[in-house]
Amino acid sequence: MVSFWSVTASLATGLITTGKLFFLTLVFALPLGLLICFGSMSRFPPLRWLVKTAVWIVRGSPLMLQILIVYYGPGLLLGLPLLPRFTAALVTFVINYACYFSEIYRGGIQSIPRGQYEAGQVLGMRRSQIFFKVTLLQLVKRIVPPMGNEMITLVKDTALVRVISVYEIIWMGESFIRKGMMWPLFYTAVFYLAVNGLLTLLLGWFEKKLSYFK
Repeated sequence: MVSFWSVTASLATGLITTGKLFFLTLVFALPLGLLICFGSMSRFPPLRWLVKTAVWIVRGSPLMLQILIVYYGPGLLLGLPLLPRFTAALVTFVINYACYFSEIYRGGIQSIPRGQYEAGQVLGMRRSQIFFKVTLLQLVKRIVPPMGNEMITLVKDTALVRVISVYEIIWMGESFIRKGMMWPLFYTAVFYLAVNGLLTLLLGWFEKKLSYFK
């Protein structure tokens, strides 16, 4: 009979993989999303069209399909060695979430009153100075709620990497079914709720810290 603590230890091991994927995705996708946002708002039409088309494709296709393409594609299409499973999952998540983040950035930037840009220009500020000294902090305040929703979704989406046998927490919970145990699979929900609860509190605290922009 498998004990409660051995199940907890097994799920905690899966949670470490889930946490690594979540953290590294944010580290790379947040700045990449901003670059994609600038591309989608570019004054150079070919670049703007190219970036918007790429974002449309990524946002319009299933994340699971993208994971399979990134993992198997190089080998089947180009004859290259397969990427390590976790690396393939990370690359897919970074690209996918960067595209979603780019749209949130774009909406936040476009919500800043045009008069603030014009006031900065009157004061002789460059475009980069206006962005970093006038727009950026207001942008952060406005995008925290939608970014929070995407982060919570990201925690749950990490379960999709089991499709290429990355041993995340759902995989660990499901492994106990072969031993005739169902409750460990439901027990994984406790881990997800705890992580998302902590994330919700952290985002709420951060949003209050930026409340002086009201």
